[in-house]
Amino acid sequence: MEATVQRLGHLSPAVARLAESPQLLDGFLKLSGAFETTTLDPLAREVLILTIAVRNACHLCVEMHTATIRALGADGALIDALRAAQPLEDGRLDAVRVFALDALATTGALSPGALDAFLAQGYTRRNALEVVLGIGAYTLSTFANRMTQAPLHGHLAPAPAQEGPAAG
Repeated sequence: MEATVQRLGHLSPAVARLAESPQLLDGFLKLSGAFETTTLDPLAREVLILTIAVRNACHLCVEMHTATIRALGADGALIDALRAAQPLEDGRLDAVRVFALDALATTGALSPGALDAFLAQGYTRRNALEVVLGIGAYTLSTFANRMTQAPLHGHLAPAPAQEGPAAG
């Protein structure tokens, strides 16, 4: 937990709840740390994380990673589409979203053509396995946050609705 406080500057209620199982917290921190070192670029990693957070209805995770992807410079249309579980305009990023959802739906067996479609966007087999690592790390956190009913905390509030047709 000390490392989390040093990295974030505070101990979030979600982390405190996960710490009820030190092994779970340690496992999540190690898995998410390993995921951060993958060859997927930061924006692709956050697309994956938000895809899982939305799919698993982890409101805390959606808000936390909306803030993260916004800090990476993602535009509002990308964020709105991710939060609404809609296709992304950027085909390469959408390939991450679609591949992850297929891997989850098929428990890794993959639908015919799913891997080829992912690879066709310039990703590699290594990237496909890195997606599996991200799925594991962030499925763990979304399930645990939902189970412990982790609340939104101070600096996080639901993202404001965007005006116009892109609103989700």
